[in-house]
Amino acid sequence: MTNLELAKVIVNLVGGKDNVVKAANCMTRLRLTIKNIDLVKMEELKNTEGVLGVVEANNYLQVVLGPGKAKKVTDICIEELGLPSDGVVTENWQENKQAIKDNQKQSKFKKVVNTIANIFIPLIPAIIAAGIFNGLASLVSTLQGQGTLPAEGFWKATQLMFALIGGGFLSYFAIYTGINSAKQFGATEALGGMLGAISISANIVALSTMLGLYDEAVPLNSILTTGKGGIIGVIFGVYILAKVEKAIRKRIPDVLDLILTPLLTLLITGLVFVFAIMPLAGFLSDGLVSALSVIINSSNPVVSVISGFVLSALFLPMVLLGLHHGLIPIYAVQLEAMGGVSLFPVLAMAGAGQVGAAIAIYLIARKVKNTRLQKVITGALPAGFLGVGEPLIYGVTLPMFKPFITAGLGAGFGGAYVMLTHVLATAWGPSGLVAIPIMQPQSMLNYFIGLVISYIAGFIITYFVIKESDVKNA
Repeated sequence: MTNLELAKVIVNLVGGKDNVVKAANCMTRLRLTIKNIDLVKMEELKNTEGVLGVVEANNYLQVVLGPGKAKKVTDICIEELGLPSDGVVTENWQENKQAIKDNQKQSKFKKVVNTIANIFIPLIPAIIAAGIFNGLASLVSTLQGQGTLPAEGFWKATQLMFALIGGGFLSYFAIYTGINSAKQFGATEALGGMLGAISISANIVALSTMLGLYDEAVPLNSILTTGKGGIIGVIFGVYILAKVEKAIRKRIPDVLDLILTPLLTLLITGLVFVFAIMPLAGFLSDGLVSALSVIINSSNPVVSVISGFVLSALFLPMVLLGLHHGLIPIYAVQLEAMGGVSLFPVLAMAGAGQVGAAIAIYLIARKVKNTRLQKVITGALPAGFLGVGEPLIYGVTLPMFKPFITAGLGAGFGGAYVMLTHVLATAWGPSGLVAIPIMQPQSMLNYFIGLVISYIAGFIITYFVIKESDVKNA
């Protein structure tokens, strides 16, 4: 089945173009917001050739297609089949009412997670690219410091170019976050970007110093300083901005709207953001980092081993429920406060546990002559090694269930090692082998060792727990 044929089948099974509010791509998934979930032929969709799995949450569907294919099918759905890439309002008020009701069925927590996902998912390609470039720049710099590479000339220019590209995104992460947050909260996107820019402006320090809120001895301990509150503050600030903008627009005459609405919105929100939201969000961020440090940066090896094992073992169920996007603000807070992310490398071990479990199942499947399962694993394993776990989750381990558990247990051992050795990443994105370049240079080897441990542990536990009859009947 071609990608075009697959796209047409999916659109038909979800109730047609008119039943889709929004379509978007998420790494390995086609994400769809549905008006009437009752029109979706769920079983047929799950059994469609090329569909690896379907995650359903009220009026929200994630059709798992695998890396590369998901993006291509999404583009076809939007560009050729006419699915909306953003939420649209139809002229049929009954359909709009039904869509709103369906959306209201979601729990508040799930809505928050989905909002966070929608803010950061469009940024993932840039996050990955910037992290890799920063990692390469750091690696070249380290090799130059050791005398392995020349300090000037070609390698100096290479290091500067890599750092320039990586910094082009991560240095202005707050601005991109502000723009996407505005899009989610219904504010003017440019104003959201301006609020993000305010948070990283050098004038914050001058203002803080004038008011006696700046600690020159330890700038990070200042009540107010550049970047205080990080992206948590930006997201909350843009949420307030959206409320203020809508309230002002209702009261401003149309002839003055273009001038006064953005002016008053930024003035009011800017004051609240700088003097209330940034210090408060900074306090919360500092508290979050401190709390996390007790668990994931502990000097006690016993605590490190236990926390690393538990976090890695439980990550796959979080992915299954779509809750893993809620961790992105924690990654960002760590990156801003610590200069690196320690939680991501630990959780990345979950995918490696899947790989080990899949290899064990493959050997058993070959023994019991389950050729169908062998083909599925053969097709999904390369993606698994590269950190894309959905094909293995939805095609192999989850349908069998027991391997889903043994894979998580195997991942726990790799997570324990990674936590114990204090591995740090320069960004976050796909895990597996492709994440090695985004680890800090001194962490690359230990991250790779953690992957190998997860492969082996996932294989051993699965091989000796799963019965041949389970694989034969799968």
